[in-house]
Amino acid sequence: MRLVTWNINSLRLRMPLLEKLTTTLQPDVVCLQETKVPDALFPLDAVRALGFEHLHYKGMKGYNGVAILSRLPLSPATDTPSWYGKEDCRHVAATLHAPGGDIALHDFYVPAGGDEPDPETNPKFAHKLTFVEEVTDWFARQKLARTVLVGDFNIAPLEHDVWSHKQLLKIVSHTPPETERLTNWQQTGFVDAMRHFVPPQDKLYTWWSYRNRDWKKSNRGRRLDHIWVTPDLVPQLASMTVVQDARDWPSPSDHVPVVMDIQP
Repeated sequence: MRLVTWNINSLRLRMPLLEKLTTTLQPDVVCLQETKVPDALFPLDAVRALGFEHLHYKGMKGYNGVAILSRLPLSPATDTPSWYGKEDCRHVAATLHAPGGDIALHDFYVPAGGDEPDPETNPKFAHKLTFVEEVTDWFARQKLARTVLVGDFNIAPLEHDVWSHKQLLKIVSHTPPETERLTNWQQTGFVDAMRHFVPPQDKLYTWWSYRNRDWKKSNRGRRLDHIWVTPDLVPQLASMTVVQDARDWPSPSDHVPVVMDIQP
């Protein structure tokens, strides 16, 4: 099974890029974040024309939005919480009926958190921290097995998940309050599947700001996008690829897709 996670930064705007990704990589499942489309306007026909007959999505106008696109049959989960008391379309989940057995799949778009890393003065940062805490508490109460958790978590937890650990320690996405909370979430029962293939001492990025005139030359990246799996799936992890070339596609997202191959 080939799984892709990608913050597409507007599904309707970047449908040609989704088509390019699908043609190039032939994924079985694509998890999208920041789709920015209300459910009534979701481009069903265009997505199904790419071969994804099985869909589960939540979206709103102009902001957020998550979607699971699958060639494999899936059963949508209908009992996921409303995080932070908001219906702001940041989480969808489903059971994938995959070769080798069912897999529980969660797709998250964690709040970005604004610019100021102070929950007292910045409500967006308070929202982010509390969101991760609530999610952590919920997963700690679940009986996890054959589970994959993906998405744009908007946190780069490790020293080499950012271009400069020292310079970004006070920058939202790499501050200790965020990284500590993300670590706590992971420790509810998950393995960092990307770092299963790339050692923690090696640089690993999935996002490069639009503000960088030459993103490749400056390479001031961060790993904001993640794939976690429960330990029972680790032996089935076959390969992982960060599709860095996608950052140079026409009108690109500032995030690039991450591909994970999971053997039956």
